[in-house]
Amino acid sequence: MTRIALFSDSHDHIWNLERALDAANAAGARALLHLGDLVAPFIIAQIAEAFSGPIHMVEGNNDGDGRLQHQVASRYPHVTLHGPYAELEIGGRRIAMIHYPEPARRIAQSGHFDLVCYGHDHRPHWERLGDCYLVNPGEIMGRYGAPSWGLYDCDAHTYRPQPIEGQRNHALSD
Repeated sequence: MTRIALFSDSHDHIWNLERALDAANAAGARALLHLGDLVAPFIIAQIAEAFSGPIHMVEGNNDGDGRLQHQVASRYPHVTLHGPYAELEIGGRRIAMIHYPEPARRIAQSGHFDLVCYGHDHRPHWERLGDCYLVNPGEIMGRYGAPSWGLYDCDAHTYRPQPIEGQRNHALSD
C-alpha cells in the first residue's frame, strides 16, 4: 500500500511539524510531498531526520535562501528539491506539485495527472476534477485556521484530510 503525506506552509512551526511527521509515520506514509513555504532551511533537516521515505519539495513564495536549502538537502539522499514545480510518479500515480492554487487548477484540468497538489492560501481544499484530485492539505503553521496535512492513498485513489492533534500555542507572554 502506497500512501503519500502532503504538507504545506510550515512557516517554521517546528512543533506542529513534529506532530504532523509523527502522524504521517503512524499512518504508514511511504513518501512525503511538501508544497512550499518551509521558510528556514533547518526545516528541511527536521523533516529529513523524522521521515525516512522519499521526500519531494517545491519552492514557495517565502522560501528565501535557496542556496542554503540546497546545502541542507544535499546531506539527505532521500530529499529532492524541485524548484517551483514538479511532476512525479509514485505508486503508479502521476502527480504534479506546485505552490500556487491558480496554476494547480489548470494543471488538474489537463487530465494528465491523478493528483495535483498545492499550498499558498493556507486553506484545506480537495475536489475531484474528472479522475484527478486537486488538493491543498492546508497549513502546518496553524495561523489562519486549524493546522492540518493530508494523506493520499495511491492504491485506492483516495484523499483524507488530517488534523494535527495536540497542538500548543507557542506565543510569548509576559
